[in-house]
Amino acid sequence: MTEIKTVAVIGLGYIGLPTAAILATKGTTVVGVDVNPNTVDAVNRGEVPFVEPDLGQHVAKAVAEGTLKASLETPQADAYIVAVPTPFNDDKSADLSYIEAAGTNIAPQLRGDELIILESTSPPGATQHLADHILALRPDLSLDNLLVAHCPERVLPGRVMIELVTNDRIVGGITPEAAWAARDLYQRFCEGEILLTDAVTAEMAKLVENSFRDVNIAFANELSVISDKLGINVWELIKLANHHPRVNILQPGPGVGGHCIAVDPWFIVAAAPEEAKLIRQARETNDAKPEWVIAQVSKEEDSTAPIAVFGLAFKADIDDLRESPAVHIAADLADQYTERTILAVEPHIEALPKQLANRRNIELASIEDALERAGTVLILVDHSQFKALETTAFDGKHVVDSRGLLNRA
Repeated sequence: MTEIKTVAVIGLGYIGLPTAAILATKGTTVVGVDVNPNTVDAVNRGEVPFVEPDLGQHVAKAVAEGTLKASLETPQADAYIVAVPTPFNDDKSADLSYIEAAGTNIAPQLRGDELIILESTSPPGATQHLADHILALRPDLSLDNLLVAHCPERVLPGRVMIELVTNDRIVGGITPEAAWAARDLYQRFCEGEILLTDAVTAEMAKLVENSFRDVNIAFANELSVISDKLGINVWELIKLANHHPRVNILQPGPGVGGHCIAVDPWFIVAAAPEEAKLIRQARETNDAKPEWVIAQVSKEEDSTAPIAVFGLAFKADIDDLRESPAVHIAADLADQYTERTILAVEPHIEALPKQLANRRNIELASIEDALERAGTVLILVDHSQFKALETTAFDGKHVVDSRGLLNRA
């Protein structure tokens, strides 16, 4: 394989843009490709279109130095990193249309001997599917002169720029040569151990990691429902149980969100529906939690006062709303309590997402405004701004505390 001097990163979202920026700041010439003109324009100005600590300085530096630019068109490059969404269909199977679209745009640019890496979290076989899709469009090429690998991202939103460098990485090649080439590229910025395997195992490893967390979160969420029925403070219960040297129960919440844990287990279920019983049950348990949270509102005495929803992001201190249970809860509350105003308190966004903005009785509110007007408060995200509040700020309110904010020691 020829030396990799230029890399095209397809998809400038929460994973693609950080990957493009970190490669570019290490001296590699990178072109980021995205279908959104606003994203392309922002990156070319050296700006970041979403919140992620430290990413802005990396993007600004790389753009200023000329090693990073963004484009709507897929260019010729020595290597391609595909970091596009992989949502699921109505039947919970993976929607590979974004991956296929990326492959369609890459195929005409290939000259042979390029490296193509799929970073998108994918069901088993997706990397081979991408290779097959490209080769069907380019029958003059083959896996003898095209290297295709899978390297799943393993970073935490809010710590992406740290964990891109420090975390171990799994690299799975369709061929050993593809794995070696991908390893060499990631070694330009990755200080963690790079573990080589085949593509299908690499795909499954990412799904297993997130399914493990999903099962453990489901245990905590189910425990919170049981504790409520028995009149037990679940936060105290978990704290006590975790004093056992081999017990580490996670914290319950209003459900599970984000682009990984709320989605990836379904890919395993779809691949082995008869065998993945525990994984399926965990998903169903976590998907049911928002409905249980909403049901707690009905325990309030009759009121016409607004309902405040504290937090819309899927986790604390970020602006990422993907698959967020808080967004679904806010929408369902608006539909169920049509004569009451729903006050959405989310300090990390400036406008409501589309699924909330189209409901007449939802408005974005400040913390102070919500506390003054609301009769019921749902704490759905433990943002730092919410943690800083005195517990007395919620006096006189009907509080549904899904994060244990008012139970802190």
